[in-house]
Amino acid sequence: MTRFSPRIFLTIFAALFIASAAYAGTVHGTVINRTTGKPTPGIPVTLLNPTAGMVEVGSATSDAQGQFTVTSDKIGTGPILIRATYHDNSFNTFLPPGRPEVEVEIYETSKDSKSITPDSHIIIFQPNGDKLIGAEEYHVLNNSNPPVAYFRTEGNFDFAIPENAKMQQVSTISSLGMAVPQASIDKGKGRFAIAYPFRPGETSIRLSYELAYPANAATVKLPAAYAGLKMLVVAPPGVTVSGDGLKPAGQEQGMMVYTHDPLAAKAILTVKLSGVGSPQAADAGNDQGQQPGQEGNSRTEDENIQAVPGRLDDFKWILMIGLAALFALGALLLSRKQVVVAAGPAGDLEDAPDARRKSSKAAKASKSAPPTSVADVNAQVNASLDSLKDAIFRLELRKQAGTISAEEYAQERAKVEKLLRDLVHG
Repeated sequence: MTRFSPRIFLTIFAALFIASAAYAGTVHGTVINRTTGKPTPGIPVTLLNPTAGMVEVGSATSDAQGQFTVTSDKIGTGPILIRATYHDNSFNTFLPPGRPEVEVEIYETSKDSKSITPDSHIIIFQPNGDKLIGAEEYHVLNNSNPPVAYFRTEGNFDFAIPENAKMQQVSTISSLGMAVPQASIDKGKGRFAIAYPFRPGETSIRLSYELAYPANAATVKLPAAYAGLKMLVVAPPGVTVSGDGLKPAGQEQGMMVYTHDPLAAKAILTVKLSGVGSPQAADAGNDQGQQPGQEGNSRTEDENIQAVPGRLDDFKWILMIGLAALFALGALLLSRKQVVVAAGPAGDLEDAPDARRKSSKAAKASKSAPPTSVADVNAQVNASLDSLKDAIFRLELRKQAGTISAEEYAQERAKVEKLLRDLVHG
């Protein structure tokens, strides 16, 4: 098998930057109410930079045709999060770099809990010194017809964490979008909730917590918040996992997977863990200084609501394996485009003729934009790749849990690969 050198990855970063720079400066969009199917006027829209602590880069209000345009020299060199506010709810749309057109979706809301159906529950454990890090993910479907967003201000998705666990963070992920941090509502005795508008389609709720792990061993009691969910327990090789009803199900992307039959509501699954497992990659400090960006209701937080950090960086290392094939695909596509890195000082990039013409057009369109270093491009690309890594890992676990058909799996996998191609081609 061909070995891919660091030069290829540098080429990928350079190509992504050049492609996005061609569209730097302007985003044009249309706000559409998917419940009514009509463009919607008078909707406030805010553009945020998720790679710079959710800093606002522009804002607008949709016109009579539901359209808006935002121009800024900060647009085009990285991903953008577009937030539309409707009836005090925030609806987010993720815009990859190099996309000047976007449809921003909003929905009417419903308080009917039957609008959503949780169908799977994944629990991931990772030892970290004398601490045991737990990450859980619930997969939720909203198949409402006509399509509405399910929302309650007092909290509309409940979950519970193990006894004596320390809550860390909660995020929601819609479709192939990025993880958006949420505030957790503490209901006491390890029970929490979030107030989040579950839009039609698929949503994942991801949370993390810390447990004591003295002498590299712990007994964890996992409470079931919902009845009938398919369950997976995941841990790295080297960690011994046991519990009544747990069945080994092989490996998935280098992690050991165990299945369990669905539990009744409020039942408890007791899991015993021991061992240190695979070493965790150092990732500390990636998101320090970032401010959380929420998708949900626009309300003031009280003492029972905790702000949460950016992403679940503690677990990015387990997602890296799933991207290997996609990196290979990206390298192949780039090699066909004949994009090269010229010899010279670090950061001095010379590109193929087509790419150079795109860069020249971008320079004319945005002369005031500051130079972007390879390090900056690296950070911006990582923000988009994080979404891909998350999508791949969740997709493979859903396949393992049996919550997705072979046809749906193939379709979702194709979407991920297409997203990578779009990033490569701009």
